[in-house]
Amino acid sequence: MPDFLLEIGCEEIPARMIDAASLELRERLNALLQRERLEPAGSISHLDTPRRLAVLASGIPASQPDLTEQVNGPSAQIAYKDGQPTAAAHAFAKKVGVDVGKLEKVNTPKGEYLAATVTRKGRTAAEILAEHLPREISTLYWPKNMYWRKRGEVFVRPVRWLVAMLDEQVVPLELFGLAAGKTSRGHRIIRSEAVTISKPSAYVETLRGAKVLGAAEREQVIRKALDAATRTIPGARWREDKPLVAIVVNLTEFPSVILGSFDPEFLDLPEEVLVTVMRDHQKYFAIEDANGKLLPHFLAVLNTAGDSDGLGLIRHGNERVLRARFNDARFFWQTDQKQTLRQRVDLLRHVTFQKDLGSYYDKTMRVQRLASWLSETVKQSGMAIRPGVVHKAALLAKTDLTTELVKEFTELQGIVGGLYSKPDVQQLDEDMKPDVQLAVSRAIYDHYKPESMEGGAPATIEGAVLSIADKADSIAGMFALGLIPSGSKDPFALRRQANGIVKTIAEHRLPFRLSELMADARGRYKGFEAEKKFSNAAYSDSVRGFFRERLEFYLKDARGYAYDVVSAVLAVDSDDVVDAAARAEAVSKVRGSADFESISSAFKRMKNILRQATEKTKVIAMRVDPAGLQEESEKELAALIPRTVAAVEKLRAGRDYEGALIEIAKLRPAIDKFFDKVMVMVDDDNLRANRLALLQTVVKEFSTIADFSEIVTEGKESTK
Repeated sequence: MPDFLLEIGCEEIPARMIDAASLELRERLNALLQRERLEPAGSISHLDTPRRLAVLASGIPASQPDLTEQVNGPSAQIAYKDGQPTAAAHAFAKKVGVDVGKLEKVNTPKGEYLAATVTRKGRTAAEILAEHLPREISTLYWPKNMYWRKRGEVFVRPVRWLVAMLDEQVVPLELFGLAAGKTSRGHRIIRSEAVTISKPSAYVETLRGAKVLGAAEREQVIRKALDAATRTIPGARWREDKPLVAIVVNLTEFPSVILGSFDPEFLDLPEEVLVTVMRDHQKYFAIEDANGKLLPHFLAVLNTAGDSDGLGLIRHGNERVLRARFNDARFFWQTDQKQTLRQRVDLLRHVTFQKDLGSYYDKTMRVQRLASWLSETVKQSGMAIRPGVVHKAALLAKTDLTTELVKEFTELQGIVGGLYSKPDVQQLDEDMKPDVQLAVSRAIYDHYKPESMEGGAPATIEGAVLSIADKADSIAGMFALGLIPSGSKDPFALRRQANGIVKTIAEHRLPFRLSELMADARGRYKGFEAEKKFSNAAYSDSVRGFFRERLEFYLKDARGYAYDVVSAVLAVDSDDVVDAAARAEAVSKVRGSADFESISSAFKRMKNILRQATEKTKVIAMRVDPAGLQEESEKELAALIPRTVAAVEKLRAGRDYEGALIEIAKLRPAIDKFFDKVMVMVDDDNLRANRLALLQTVVKEFSTIADFSEIVTEGKESTK
């Protein structure tokens, strides 16, 4: 079976877009091959660089297998009259290419119909790929597209060449005004001439000879080069930065590394400023000593061979650019300090948050009130918090948006506010003690955290409360306007902010219920357009569903709980993050026991019986009548319920969920005996209603920790 290669060669693709597009292209090709009965015998691999997306499918059939199928036609009543085929029968026979005498009659749920057994000859893989790939390529998702004159042809950058091959055969693919061939191109600078691909299996090695490496190999080369360059400085190490490594991998085809230096006087600037300039603006790696202190050196990754800077011109050019950027940063740092953060609060009136949600001054006032309410909630729960610190930090948190440093380096918002509010930089209030000011500074510094599920939550409880209030205000305003994330569209990063709220509440174990938090945040928008556009009910429903998804994501992806465990605990309550996490932990611990597995199967069975009874409009008694119980096993189960409920409630009140689940699991013998001895759906209406009430009581009373019916078990279900 031949191997298939597809390469789309183009102008440089933005680094941040390559991985997602590559994955989607592989998924689309795999789905196409599966759909067209061309499943590859081997794997689907890829080779991506800034100038190309390539996929290789090993061992696909040269053509589809022939397909024999039964095709149904008109009903027999219409197809024959007086035993002779009618025009309808002849038309059907002609359509399927079968002699009318070879048509068959088959019985279907709708009656007797005419049918024919037809063998469809399989098409060649080259024919299918040439027909379908243009659409798959043109419909790849890109955050931004370029359009060709031909309708429906879009791509992120101008496409310069196409390679499509089945072994040595060229697939006759045409797209973007190009015909696919065997010719690729090497590295733009080192080996720019055309490169002929002899066959797909030789593709990777051919490109390596043309100075183009795969992503994994590029990362290995970069890391080794970073290590080698750093070893020239005694006691130094380069600062590990996985996201930056991923970026430079996708910026290069044949990477090398150079070591540069900058004037040590710039080390007087805050480290956060220096690293941001190097990392986010220049894609340089910082170098530090053994204690983590920044050194006056940097590492730049080049898209050229390692010996390309023999005269040091590239190094000098990078040093010159970095020096200019650092000079700008130093100027802004010094200029900004001529005005205190408190003096900048009023300037926020001229900075728009969102056209219908007011200015950042309006947002500051809302967040300050919301944060004060949250602080009081935390304080009443018995946790140590300084509400005054939260109140002051909320007032100043957004003031750095008016600074020149943040205008130039937007990545530093929040961080700059934290730096400018430190006691050794400027005095916030004359009577403020240094330790209080430091706490305010820390809260401001952290209030954008966490920036992702992998990022750390704010270090202090004051910072955590401020972070939650700020994010809740943004989400509430956008949802109230109906600007709700959908699919891949989330222009205001509301999912990320909701993830941050969930993670921060969980890690600081804060006593907040999500519905109350978001209702209060919505209430702060009184008088704004957001108050008018979305009804309270619609807002509450959309926010509830949104945060349930975020909590589910946190419990599964960040905490690693099984999907059925998460579904079970969230089916009971998804409003209390800390409580849901505790219940998920408890269910995970006990789910492997035989008793718990049996109880879960039993609850599935009970819910199925109750569901079917409801569907058949069978009466379920309001409460269990002890006098109406006949069998010993149902009497025994009914007697156990109140004692077990009392024990479970006591454990649940102390949040000993594991103990409560163990207590519930002790019902297993009684429940097993009940189902062995008792028929629930009997003909006697009163007896059936009483037994259904018994099952309903068990399900209701013991589903306060998790919905056990959501747990996946191997047991067979019954509905007797």
